[in-house]
Amino acid sequence: MGLIGIFLSLGLLMYLAYRGINVLILAPILALLATAMAGGLPIFATYTQVFMPALGNYLLKFFPLFLLGAIFGKLMADSGSARTIAEWFTEKMGAGQSIAAVVLACGVLTYGGVSLFVVAFAVYPIANALFRRSDTPKRLLPAALALGSFTFTMTAFPGTPAIQNAIPMPYFGTTPFAAPFFGTLAGLGMMVFGILWLNRRRAKANQAGEGYGEHKRTDSDSEVSDQPLPSILIAMMPVVAVIVLNAIFTYLVIPSMDTGYLQEPDYGGIALNDVKGIWAIIASLVISILLCTALNWSRFVDLKSSYNKGTMGSLLPVFNTASEVGYGAVIASLPAFVVIRDAVLGISANPLISSAVATNVLAGITGSASGGMSIALETLGDQFMQSAQAAGIDPEIMHRVVALSSGGFDALPHNGAVITLLAITGLTHRQSYGDIFVVAVLIPFTMTVGVILAASLAVL
Repeated sequence: MGLIGIFLSLGLLMYLAYRGINVLILAPILALLATAMAGGLPIFATYTQVFMPALGNYLLKFFPLFLLGAIFGKLMADSGSARTIAEWFTEKMGAGQSIAAVVLACGVLTYGGVSLFVVAFAVYPIANALFRRSDTPKRLLPAALALGSFTFTMTAFPGTPAIQNAIPMPYFGTTPFAAPFFGTLAGLGMMVFGILWLNRRRAKANQAGEGYGEHKRTDSDSEVSDQPLPSILIAMMPVVAVIVLNAIFTYLVIPSMDTGYLQEPDYGGIALNDVKGIWAIIASLVISILLCTALNWSRFVDLKSSYNKGTMGSLLPVFNTASEVGYGAVIASLPAFVVIRDAVLGISANPLISSAVATNVLAGITGSASGGMSIALETLGDQFMQSAQAAGIDPEIMHRVVALSSGGFDALPHNGAVITLLAITGLTHRQSYGDIFVVAVLIPFTMTVGVILAASLAVL
């Protein structure tokens, strides 16, 4: 009954989340359902002593990243900087490269720390106009936005401030720049093969006489405003600052600081590597927020409102993910989970493979890259680290493989970002999901397999 309870709980989590029920409600209820079906376990104590501490610990670690990322994204959108970058790429690359222009515009913004949801709303109106002018089928637009927003800049490129790149750091003692060689290769593979696929699809559609198509206007089509826009230099400076400052704090500033006090009980009794990566991202985002504010001071209609909306916009994502972590902690505490844990760890003696399988499966079930990875690391992170040390595998490679794995099966049809993209563009799963699947699931998964194979051969 314990195993049945776990799988029933997971199935309901996936189905009900797809039906639009908030994870804040689902996670505790379904965690306690699995607890009840396990038999003989205290329901109230499981909620207060297992679920809530896991949720709280996640917030302690990662809330600043969600908060600062949301504020930065809102400032980039409200200042017109995101629109400037999107228009610059479309102008420089021209209508003939409409797909590549959209992908690169989204990639620059997300690599610079702007939320993928903010990017989708900011880039869509310009991208839609470009697709119409170049007679590119609109049904390919969600896949282009997805490729640029939640693939190579979310999990692969070293230094990205995306939360999916930050979550593995405390578990493996790594930094945002973990395994830069493998991350760069995987990211370039996702970008290049994704663009090639979408260009091929466009060419075949044009040969068949299909153009942009007839589509009703959506609410997002009217979002291009007449606000004065910053120059491309001003728009890019905060984005570049996030990455450059991240590297400076990671490799120069923080290592030179006197941090011996971290070993004291009052500061957690930890090593610098446990917090260095998170400190670097926090510092780089804070400075970039101030830089964006200063450079665009006169362009903000209501600066206070931008900060407030960005702040409030961070709450639902961070609590959703933290609730999924609490759910994972409860599942991991159940006696029947031992069977699942041993099965995952027994898939292969290679910890890269077992961690990739666990992360992909849980990301697919939850429809969330950060949620699935958090559950996987919360429940199996210690075992993955021990197995990696025993096999002589660099923790940085473990970090990169787990991050890459979170960005594979997460983009199944019930994924929140996929649903949001389709809503923004006014298209359906039937029209556009096939191409989203190729660029956001199949190609990233293939790149992850390639990294695992290359890293495993390097160890031998």
